[in-house]
Amino acid sequence: MNNLFQYVPGNSVIHRLNPVTKLLLAIVICIAAFLSGNLIFLAALLVIDLLIGIVAGVAWKTWTIFRGLLKIALFLFVLQILLVRGGTPVFWIITDEGLLTAARVVIRLVVVCMPLALVLAVTRITDLTNALVQVLHVPYQYAFTLSTAIRFVPLFLEEMSGIMEAQTSRGVAFDKAKGLKKFSMMLPLCVPLLVSSIRKTDQTAAAAEVRGFRLRTRECAWKRYPFHGIDLAAALFCAVLLAAAIIL
Repeated sequence: MNNLFQYVPGNSVIHRLNPVTKLLLAIVICIAAFLSGNLIFLAALLVIDLLIGIVAGVAWKTWTIFRGLLKIALFLFVLQILLVRGGTPVFWIITDEGLLTAARVVIRLVVVCMPLALVLAVTRITDLTNALVQVLHVPYQYAFTLSTAIRFVPLFLEEMSGIMEAQTSRGVAFDKAKGLKKFSMMLPLCVPLLVSSIRKTDQTAAAAEVRGFRLRTRECAWKRYPFHGIDLAAALFCAVLLAAAIIL
């Protein structure tokens, strides 16, 4: 779980894209998923997500994300078919409209969640931050805040895992608890996690101040992020996706 947000080195076409282009592609896929209610188009977007992961050489990570989302999707699917009562009854209280709505919600959830995770898998956080500052002229303070928040996610997960292992060694049976009981056992662990998070945040802020955080501008970075032909091709693909989402 921790390595889901970590960068995977590679030399694929997806890796060579400008970080801004990767971000644009991810955002366009998310917008297209919300613009269209066509099930075939949503399924096509899901296939595009999976193909991006395969082409980028992170198929195993794509599959892990997909498998994790399926558990949430299954819960939402059952909830939707029980709550939506419109349409023609198919079985018991389940209607055809409920089935279609549930399918749209589930596929849309998976389609929207995967692209941003894949962007993090094929883009260094430092490249993403510098590209946002140089290309999009985002103030460095905001770009740094975004990158730090992303960088802290696996650290906090690792910290939580360490706290749970410490509690397990003291006799707390996390592995035997299920569902809400396990959730209630994990709630008290949020306090040491919060204390640890605040301590790490203070240390990071102090380190950034020492390195001249407030003096950083877009001209300070030595690495440049020019656009190439593959970025233009990706932008055209994004335009086609948006047009298809509006039409369908």
